[in-house]
Amino acid sequence: MAKPTQIELSDGTRIPILYEDRVVMALDKPVGWILGPDDWEHTARNLPLALQSSIQAGDFWARSRNLRFLKHVHRLDAGTSGILLCSKSIGAMEPLSRLFADRRISKTYLAVTDGIPRKMEWACDDALGPDPREPGRHWLDPKAGKDAHTDFKVLEKRQYTALVEAHPLTGRTHQIRLHLLAVTTPVQGDELYGTPHPDGLALRSVGLEYKDPFTGKPVRIRAPVVEFCRRYGFAVPAAFAPRPSGAPRAGEANPKAAGAKPTKSAPASGVVPKPPAGS
Repeated sequence: MAKPTQIELSDGTRIPILYEDRVVMALDKPVGWILGPDDWEHTARNLPLALQSSIQAGDFWARSRNLRFLKHVHRLDAGTSGILLCSKSIGAMEPLSRLFADRRISKTYLAVTDGIPRKMEWACDDALGPDPREPGRHWLDPKAGKDAHTDFKVLEKRQYTALVEAHPLTGRTHQIRLHLLAVTTPVQGDELYGTPHPDGLALRSVGLEYKDPFTGKPVRIRAPVVEFCRRYGFAVPAAFAPRPSGAPRAGEANPKAAGAKPTKSAPASGVVPKPPAGS
């Protein structure tokens, strides 16, 4: 029997599995689920504990894989959806976490802004740190903040908003949200730094690229973007457009020839190894 291509939690939440190999499982994290702390006290939507409970209960998605461990190796804000990379073993946690710590992983996000950025492409290097005036908030802190770098590109403009592609080199708390706030175009629906919106925070993790720390092979993971773009009234960018299952985008290797294993649940997202530089 085929392994399920999604996780179904006890409350009925279904989480697509975007990519899986012997080391990792990449999930399409739903909006509203938090990644800590390690208790149920503050919220009933604690994703690590929900996954752990499902594994311990022997739910079929985990039992079919003989999976006994699954833990995220980086963080997404509660309001952010999209790719969440998880380790399938305790032993792989440290090498995978080091990819993020050493900035050896490429991250791509889509954001919808309140207001239109003045430039079509720009970079922000404003240092960030906790806001001492209000716990839970962060701010631009040129004196005591930690270095942070994000590259931005406007993909489409509308009357009062824009669809922006973001590539954070570092991984500071609320980095994309604060760096867009720095140019006076906060993320739409940002309750901390902007204005609430019925659809919530318009920020989605849509791409991860890295070299497998054990095999050295390139891995490229994509999350679907169609629903996100259409919800906010934008066209799907050509670079993120769905394609027939197994059909590579320009410049990508054939997934079957390269030995990639995209899941059947999300053929549009595509998971294909990136060709080596210079090929």
